[in-house]
Amino acid sequence: MDHHRDWYWEQRVARVIANLEKHNMAGFYVQDEVQLLAKVEELIPEGSVVAVGDSLTLFETGVIGLLRGGRYRFLDKHREGLTSAVKREIYLASFSADTFLCSTNALTEAGELYNVDGNGSRVAALLYGPEQVIVVAGRNKIVADLDEARQRVRRYAAPLDAKRLGKRTPCASLGHCLDCDSPERICNDYVVIKRQFIKGRIKVIIVGKDLGY
Repeated sequence: MDHHRDWYWEQRVARVIANLEKHNMAGFYVQDEVQLLAKVEELIPEGSVVAVGDSLTLFETGVIGLLRGGRYRFLDKHREGLTSAVKREIYLASFSADTFLCSTNALTEAGELYNVDGNGSRVAALLYGPEQVIVVAGRNKIVADLDEARQRVRRYAAPLDAKRLGKRTPCASLGHCLDCDSPERICNDYVVIKRQFIKGRIKVIIVGKDLGY
């Protein structure tokens, strides 16, 4: 194990968390999935109504499995066989959930959340509605500033996500953004969260490993 690399990330994460706190958002650091799941259980009371946004990170870390375990009233948008009408009902119900979980496309060292959505359901819940929002992000989502956040999405996150979703967009073929006009474009809603009006409503859990896109 490279302790120097661990030291570097601990220092960088500490700066991010300090800046999140300045912006009325809570920040936490966990080393792995085991600590993450324990923190999620600590933050969400049993029996809570819980919803999620699209997130590879939540699947990779076992958070979705935890939510499906019966401890919570989970509005599961990912269960098989959902019609578009039922999924829309889940999206609307998510705005009044006790807790909404998602990841983020990028997290700046200044404590800003940068996200790009296709239909806006994730960023809408981030902005308003759920009493508590928990953002789970691997350390790879940390960037220097908003310029780097935009480039991260254009050159990396969006092409990979479009490929994963089977979208017929230029980026899914070429591996980089062309700012297309494709009917299947997934980059439609751009949101920067710099500060929260309600202190602690948004909680960011940074995991000490690379996760998601």
